[in-house]
Amino acid sequence: MHPIFRGLAPLLAAFALLAAPAAHAGLFDDDEARRAILDLRAKLEESNKLQAQRQAETNAQLMEQISLLKRSLLDLNSQIELMRTDAAKLVGQNEQLTRDVAELQRRQKDIAQGVDDRIRKLEPSKVTVDGREFNADPREKADFEAALGVFRAGQFAQAQTAFAEFVKRYPQSGYNASALFWLGNAQYATRNYNEAIANFRSMLSLAPDHAKAPEAVLSIANCQIELKDTRAARRTLEDLTKAYPQSEAAQAGRERLSRLR
Repeated sequence: MHPIFRGLAPLLAAFALLAAPAAHAGLFDDDEARRAILDLRAKLEESNKLQAQRQAETNAQLMEQISLLKRSLLDLNSQIELMRTDAAKLVGQNEQLTRDVAELQRRQKDIAQGVDDRIRKLEPSKVTVDGREFNADPREKADFEAALGVFRAGQFAQAQTAFAEFVKRYPQSGYNASALFWLGNAQYATRNYNEAIANFRSMLSLAPDHAKAPEAVLSIANCQIELKDTRAARRTLEDLTKAYPQSEAAQAGRERLSRLR
């Protein structure tokens, strides 16, 4: 039985006596009955107050326990969040370290590659020009290609200067036969025919078996024609057909020779 009902049992019993049949009513007079009822009510109210007080104390204890539990949960959540933050920082630091190591490795590789490239740029390398293979320094190769680029751009006066300087700067260069050929062509384009003839002949003396040797002989004849030296031009064209009979330049020379006659 609930404690409340156990506490009320005597009161209820007393109330039952009051409500008994009229045969027992003589035991109490009206004043006593009222006093009994009032006393019963007072005890009931006191019991209710005590029960309410106990319930309030119990509720207060429960609320305090719940509050403590909430604070504990908040503290626990804070600790968990702090641990997550620390873990995320550690992961981020590891990732950053991994990126830093990768970046250092890339830079090291780039530096090593750069050193190798600079070394290769300073070392002579094999080149092939007009069918002739030889070793050339990087600067030598760059200067020849730059001069040839100027010629191909149609800047013949500048090309003449560039090839003349090249021959002076690199007197033993494997490019020289080709440089003299293009120098002669630049001079022909600027109508410096005598200088062109001299350089074509220097080229033939240096490399008579050069791939462009037949063209050089034909160019000499063209310069002589421009100089109105027809006799010399015929001799040059005859020499061309004899020295390089199978070349395209020799074929062009034969046609030109027929017109000169």
